Amino acid sequence: MNPVPALPACCTPLDAHWPLPFVLPDTVLLGTHFDTRQLASDDFQRSAIEPPASIQRSVAKRQAEFLAGRVCARAALQQLEGLSFIPAIGEDRAPVWPAHITGSITHSTGRAAAIVANKAHWRGLGMDLENLLDAERAERLAGEILTGPEMQRMAAGAGDQLAMLVTLTFSVKESLFKALYPIVQKRFYFEHAEVLEWSAGGEVRLRLLTDLSSEWRNGTELDAQFTVMDGQLLSLVSIKA
Repeated sequence: MNPVPALPACCTPLDAHWPLPFVLPDTVLLGTHFDTRQLASDDFQRSAIEPPASIQRSVAKRQAEFLAGRVCARAALQQLEGLSFIPAIGEDRAPVWPAHITGSITHSTGRAAAIVANKAHWRGLGMDLENLLDAERAERLAGEILTGPEMQRMAAGAGDQLAMLVTLTFSVKESLFKALYPIVQKRFYFEHAEVLEWSAGGEVRLRLLTDLSSEWRNGTELDAQFTVMDGQLLSLVSIKA
């Protein structure tokens, strides 16, 4: 077996703790904390990850989050199936996984994670990490992210939950896109799905508001899950094989 490449100086050791409410069997989820200020000039070389040209030209923040996410993804694939593989950036900007693998990479301020599975077990995985919005920004963005019915349900709820609910809605719709886009190969946007209900225990129910394929039609409902940790919200949409 090939030796494991060194961690970049900007990343903490990988964490296999499952942070979400419901563990998915036959998946591997790994996370790391990263510090852009600790990004070393040889971090890509040290960790044996070749940065794409777009990343080489980018600022240190983008380089650190890309590197952290790919380190997690490579280690998750190694743990899942013994694969030594680093997902490239596709023309659609999505990670390019081995043909029999579904996976998702996410990052936000100081934290990155990746989840992978064999498509024999899970057809689609979408994971998204967001910093919790403050109340002012949440109110400003609500009209862009929420559908009319979502706005009505939110208005009927507790005012102090507005920021969390806008963050949650944004995040689970991002996770839904990551899970479904590789299957349907068709782009869709915030107005094409809505959150029907959610629970404090981390359960979310979503519904599509557009036809994406003969299988994934307007009205199709899906489950998601989420957790809040250290001022960040992590969501996951998983589609069984």
